[in-house]
Amino acid sequence: MKPAITRLATAVVVLLVVATLLSSEAEPQAQAARVGVITSGSSTATPSAAAIDAFRQRLRDLGYVEGRSIAIEVRYALDRPEQFRSLAAELVGRGVDVIVASGTLATRAAKEATSTIPIVMVSVGDAVGAGLVKGLPRPGGNITGQSFLGAELALKGFDLLTEAVPRAKRLAWFFNPEIASEPQGAALGAAARAKGMTLKPVGLRRPDDLTSALATMGQPQPDALLVSAVSATQQIRIVEFAAKNRLPALYGFREAVDAGGLMSFGPEIPALWRGAANYVDKILKGTKPGDLPVEQPTKFELVINLKTAKALGLTIPASVLARADQVIQ
Repeated sequence: MKPAITRLATAVVVLLVVATLLSSEAEPQAQAARVGVITSGSSTATPSAAAIDAFRQRLRDLGYVEGRSIAIEVRYALDRPEQFRSLAAELVGRGVDVIVASGTLATRAAKEATSTIPIVMVSVGDAVGAGLVKGLPRPGGNITGQSFLGAELALKGFDLLTEAVPRAKRLAWFFNPEIASEPQGAALGAAARAKGMTLKPVGLRRPDDLTSALATMGQPQPDALLVSAVSATQQIRIVEFAAKNRLPALYGFREAVDAGGLMSFGPEIPALWRGAANYVDKILKGTKPGDLPVEQPTKFELVINLKTAKALGLTIPASVLARADQVIQ
């Protein structure tokens, strides 16, 4: 009897194992969440590459496994802002679950492409003024993310530049008119007048505009440059122009200082993208984007290149150096 019982028990176990396997095969595999990303630059150029790396790493920290629980489709505009609309339309057509858009122009293109797919904005200045959201605490609609007040950031950069270069009386402000808000220009103009300085706005809508703008900036030459609300690639080209003409300049991206620029002041870009991953996580878990408050960056970096200061014959005041997050010797 015992052998028969043993054989029966073995048969039951085998049947249970087979049934379990068949049941697991019959269950549909959970579909990976699809996240589309629109950004300028390219996959090899910083800050785009570093930003995407930080985004992916934060998602991994949150438990997502790329290729299994999440799929990330990145679209680079290659510093051609006219590409944003087609890239946004492509991602919408592919049926992504969330779109992450870097910058005001990319976010605006995503908003035009869809009113239903959640959009997370990164590195946007004055999202309310740009008409992207109704308000910061309750953005409403399908857009949320991070936004910094462009006027306040520009004024802080203006103060740092004029303190670092006290002899400057004529400033040129390089900006993209499609990004910079009217309050930003008005605030800078008022600040310059209050210090008895002149401020010449130089609008740069596209990378090709830089060549003509630099050639026609006119005389007398400015004493310093304030560079904000333009792409990283344009900022690098302005670094070359500033070095050639021995002009001190303050930029919005620290990569410009790594390339030889004098100073930069702005939010830490990888931190913004880690924050974007947090938004994506909440949205994928069911929170509506319109219910997620728009956050403002809390950490801003001041980076100073003393090699460039020496080449310009400029001594950076100790009061400015003391506030620097990093000093390149």
